[in-house]
Amino acid sequence: MLITQLIDSGLWLHKAWNESNMDGGALITLDGLGLNDVVETFELIEDWEERYRFLIDLGRKLPALPEAAYTDANKVRGCTSQVWMTAELTDTIPRRMVLKGDSDAHIVKGLIAVLLLIFSGRTPREILDTDARAILDKLELAQHLSPMRANGLFSMVQRIGEMAREAA
Repeated sequence: MLITQLIDSGLWLHKAWNESNMDGGALITLDGLGLNDVVETFELIEDWEERYRFLIDLGRKLPALPEAAYTDANKVRGCTSQVWMTAELTDTIPRRMVLKGDSDAHIVKGLIAVLLLIFSGRTPREILDTDARAILDKLELAQHLSPMRANGLFSMVQRIGEMAREAA
């Protein structure tokens, strides 16, 4: 089954220039899988329990944040779980934001992985112009999360927008 193959392949996060994702551009991939691949996988997996397992496995592959990143300043407000997100600008022209995140909850780590696929590697302007809600609606995430988790998801999207505004 596809999900087992994806999990067994040892997904990991790395920076890549991948023009095949949603609307192109410099994005993050998960061991070669872009956002389109995650969307297609969600479309192939009909069972939400299996989709949750897929998300959890994506989250397990997030690289650990440095200990210094676990600060109150990096904490995302509005999440039931503890969530930390950081952003760094590349030295390239145009400057791009490299986002990282972590959570104490497995499913939330998977949500962070999806958000990194959507936003990381883009310019601050591209991040601000991205309609994350439309992408998340395509994945049907908000409809299948508890109201508190859905609020937390959109709090993370809001925090990413704030970091992009600060960097712009």
